[in-house]
Amino acid sequence: MMHPDLTALLITLKLAAITTLILLLIGTPLAWWLARSQWRFKFLIETVIALPLVLPPTVLGFYLLIMLGPNGPLGGLAEALGGRPLAFTFTGLVIGSVFYSLPFVVQPLQNVFTAIGDNVMEQAATLRASPLDRFFNVMVPIARPGFLTAAVLGFAHTIGEFGVVLMIGGNIPGETKVVSIAIYDHVESLEYAQAHILSGGLLLLSFLMLMAVYGLNRRFSVLRS
Repeated sequence: MMHPDLTALLITLKLAAITTLILLLIGTPLAWWLARSQWRFKFLIETVIALPLVLPPTVLGFYLLIMLGPNGPLGGLAEALGGRPLAFTFTGLVIGSVFYSLPFVVQPLQNVFTAIGDNVMEQAATLRASPLDRFFNVMVPIARPGFLTAAVLGFAHTIGEFGVVLMIGGNIPGETKVVSIAIYDHVESLEYAQAHILSGGLLLLSFLMLMAVYGLNRRFSVLRS
């Protein structure tokens, strides 16, 4: 039988991977629109996206719990489709993580799209490249550092979640118990050795991911100069 801490680690990595993939899929067009739109009320969308940066995780987790519960819009819809409410499920954790980590993916992408500007796309348009060709064959390669930063920040931030996942996922071993909750359980039980192992592992993983991002971004900067 697999050790509970290893199970929690695998659930955490699975959650972070799925969340990051979803965030890149929905965050890329959103960041592209934010970078190019001239809509005067665009700042309202930017404010909503940035809310998780300043909201206490328990506040966000509470309202997500209401949404995902049997009386909430998403939980009620899941029940109507023959499923069960999304609160205290892995699917609910994914939905909550997407909301919680959204600014960590959208903002780096928006910044890199804004920094690149429109000149490159306009030059590609003069060569009769379609909008999709311009984006995927011109913009994406140039914006690679932004995508790398967004993916790593989204992944790392999801791994470090505690308040949101505890509120909407609880502490169900093998389903919603992630590493951050496992660390809390060990500390509460005065099992400091186990807490040290998990905490040290997350610290090392986070350090290596950020080091890779800064190192690769520096390399891209040197290649462009």
